[in-house]
This record gives sequence, structure tokens and C-alpha cells, in this order.
Amino acid sequence: MNRVYHPLLALIASATNNELAKYVEYLKEENKILRARVPGQIHTRPAERERLLKLGKVLGRAIEELITLVSPSTFYRWVREENSGRPQIENPKGGQRKPREIRELVTEIARITGFGYTRIIGELRKLEIKKISRQTVRNILKEEGIEPGPDRKSDCWKEFIERHAETLWAVDFFSVKTVTTTGLRQMYVLVWLCRTTREVIVSESTLHPNSAWVEEQADLFVDQTIGRENRPDIVMHDLDTKFTKEFTAKLKERGLRTNPLPKASPNLNGRCERFIGTIRWECLDKFIVFGKQHLDYLVSEFVTFYNHQRAHMERDHLHRFVTCRRKSRC
Repeated sequence: MNRVYHPLLALIASATNNELAKYVEYLKEENKILRARVPGQIHTRPAERERLLKLGKVLGRAIEELITLVSPSTFYRWVREENSGRPQIENPKGGQRKPREIRELVTEIARITGFGYTRIIGELRKLEIKKISRQTVRNILKEEGIEPGPDRKSDCWKEFIERHAETLWAVDFFSVKTVTTTGLRQMYVLVWLCRTTREVIVSESTLHPNSAWVEEQADLFVDQTIGRENRPDIVMHDLDTKFTKEFTAKLKERGLRTNPLPKASPNLNGRCERFIGTIRWECLDKFIVFGKQHLDYLVSEFVTFYNHQRAHMERDHLHRFVTCRRKSRC
């Protein structure tokens, strides 16, 4: 009669003592790696403790070298409790579990607001839910795998972008080599891009993007967008030295906030970087640019096409003046 063995059991059954020691050593190391990747404490269930006791008691003191799920002292306490013959109490602290509605409300408040235990209780009091303690809130969050308030992760970049999407603009420079009467010169263009609509506003090009010029472009940008329903509120930019204190002060004076990005993080301004790549690949790389007037004309024509006719992948391949069906992706 054929028997089906677990591969590990078959391996152990045929092993010598020396080989068994090596197997155990390997399994211990593998277990250490797995445990290192499991955050926090693992809480065992009664059925799981019974299985551990059944296999662990026969090992005697050797269990101290093997056990990693709990401490040896905890394991010995389980043994004493089992030997005492006293019935195990599932909820030794007493009391009934809170209704599912309360639990869901607590976890929802914690996830949405990031509040700690005390502030969550305060929100529950506003809803006339008074029979709940700080410890109960703590237990609920612990069971749901939510870290306590001070240790909970702070706002992430994606959440920041989504929260400010309709009034968030990005700004960046790009440069183009042009043929002038004095030879090849590097000319600079300032690009403003709306996070939601993908609308682009560009400056005229300049050979000298100094503080006064950048400050002037900030003024012109606000003038072009000030009468809109969703007027710009935040402008994010990298740490390029051309974004001077005067630039920031001018935007602040006109009612806009700036959000400088960390060093070496172009992906955080990826939409703007993408547009700069697009205008190069689809337009500028196909021309030899002769001077400022030629460059301004090419950029202006492409931006008009980009804003009014070009399809945008993240807007369901629609241009910015057509309503996007999947708002969550815009």
C-alpha cells in the first residue's frame, strides 16, 4: 500500500544524527529570517498553543534553544497552566467584545485621521458613544494591526498629492541649445504643470534665468491663473538654485504656498519631468533651433497642441478639456 509522506518527514526519517543536526540548524536560521520580517509580537491562539505544547514538552530543556515564537519562560508558563488542570479562559480580562459597528468606527477614525487613543475617544464622545475606555480602543487597534498613534506612519506622498490635486501645480526648468549670432547658447524655459488637468503654462525663453526673471515669471503665472475656480494653491519644485528666496516670497505674496522637494528625488516631480521629456522627443529634438524667437514659437505651438488636442494616458486618453471618467486617477 502506497503512503504519501511530507518531503520534510521523509528527509528526516532517512537522516543520520549528524545530518539531523544540520537540518535543525538550517531550519532555525530560516525561522530567524522569517521572524525578522514579521513586525511586532505574534499572539498565539489556544489551538496553536496546544500544538506547540504537544511537540515542545518532549524536548525538555532543548526547547530553550529552539523556540522563537515566544520566550522560554512563556512556554514554561503554558506547561504549568496545562498541568494545573484549570480551564483556560479565553478572555481573562472579562467583559464582552465591543459590537462590530464600534470596532469598525474606531479603526476607520484611526486610519483616516491618524489620531491616537485619547483623540479617538474624544471623537466617539461626540457621537454619544461613552462606554468605551482607552484600553479598549488600544486593544481594538492592536487586534486590527494598526500601530498606536505616535508610531503610526505619517502622511505619505501619494496622499499629499491626492489631497491637493486640483490646486497643486509643479514647476521646473528645461534648457535647449540654440544657434545664435554669437554661437551655440543655452536658453532656459520655465514650465508650470497642473497635477489634475495636465495643463501646461510656459514662460518665454531666456539666456539669463536670474532672480529677477524668475520672480517676474511667478507674477505672470499667478496673473494667468488667478480667476479660475480651482486657482493654484501649492507650487512644488526641486532645489534648483534658480528657485530663489525672491521667487518663494513672490508666490507667498500672491497667496500661494511652495513645497520644495527633497534632494535627488526627480520622481516626486515626475509629471513635469515627463512633459519636458515629451516636448523634447515629440518636438524640439526634430529641429535645429535658431535663436529665442524660433524656440518660443516651437514651444508655444507644442503647448497649444498639448493642452487642447493631445491625448493623456492617465486621463483615459482625453485632452484636458474633456471630463475624465476615472476621477481617482486624474
